[in-house]
Amino acid sequence: MRATRERIAVDAMGGDRAPGEIVTGAIRASEELDIEVLLVGDPQQIEPLLKTQSGSNKVKIVAAEDVITMHEEPLIALRRKPKSSINVAMELVKKGQADAVVSAGHSGAAMAAATLRLGRIKGIDRPAIGAVFPTLIAGKSVIVLDVGANVDCRPKYLEQFALMGTIYSQYVMGVEKPQVGLLNIGEESTKGNDAALRAHELLEQNPEIPFRGNAEGRDVLSGNFDVIVCDGFVGNVLLKFAEAVGDILLQILREELPRGVRGKVGSAILKPNLRRIKQRIDHAEHGGGLLLGVDGICIISHGSSQAPSIFNAIRLAKDAIDNQVLERIKAYTEGRKQDAIADLANAEVNSSDVNPSA
Repeated sequence: MRATRERIAVDAMGGDRAPGEIVTGAIRASEELDIEVLLVGDPQQIEPLLKTQSGSNKVKIVAAEDVITMHEEPLIALRRKPKSSINVAMELVKKGQADAVVSAGHSGAAMAAATLRLGRIKGIDRPAIGAVFPTLIAGKSVIVLDVGANVDCRPKYLEQFALMGTIYSQYVMGVEKPQVGLLNIGEESTKGNDAALRAHELLEQNPEIPFRGNAEGRDVLSGNFDVIVCDGFVGNVLLKFAEAVGDILLQILREELPRGVRGKVGSAILKPNLRRIKQRIDHAEHGGGLLLGVDGICIISHGSSQAPSIFNAIRLAKDAIDNQVLERIKAYTEGRKQDAIADLANAEVNSSDVNPSA
């Protein structure tokens, strides 16, 4: 238990549906998750939206003069617009005025801003976006990384992704002994290109990574793996394909349900089951991806995110904060694994003695 509420900066101007859907999702998160939200953007656009909705007493506005649009080149735009909403949001985290940042805006700009302003964790050469996928096993998910930050990856990067994914799977997803797989064209260790062969060797040799072996495409959603690593090119294609499949399945379910009186009765009976199906396969339920490897908590959401997805993205950020993902990754990469586990365990015990009403 934390002595104070988490404070999360949200890029209110980023995304296709900003700022309306962003504000709605942020207000819901502030109430249901009991957190503080800093909406970063144009006050003249945000204030009227806050006035129309109740429960916004935990939401504050932080002014930002500009916004980086989807068609702009990230690095050039970040330099030309130092007061853009994503830059200001990252600066809040850097200065310790926020615990995390969430953005549904230009993903390239968000990654670049996080890397430039927050910096990389010592021992991590490239940050990676980790996305949570559903599996065939109810209640079990798999984290896949990288899904877009690095189009080309050296074998060493994949090893680092596997380590970060292992830590996330253990401490956030609650998997005691995660099974790590390397996405490849075959299960055999001799399959794949030179990068895959070398990555396989590194993963096998690293005692901190519970490497199970190669994972084929059909294994991603099987539930046989808890962490799967790949380069950002393949991972992004996989992510978009999985999202499309989920949308298609939901649409088929809607179309195939009986119509008329029978349909209404059947829908009422099946409603709890349909809700669970939606929670398992709808990408909006996961909110976005966690940018692992930068010295701060950063969630990159879909550009088309609506309020429910923004709510879940903020929830994802809160989970990462509460489970001290950043501190644990830094401890592992700095060679302080055992000390860090003991220190963090003691911190959790001590924090449980804090009176939340004090």
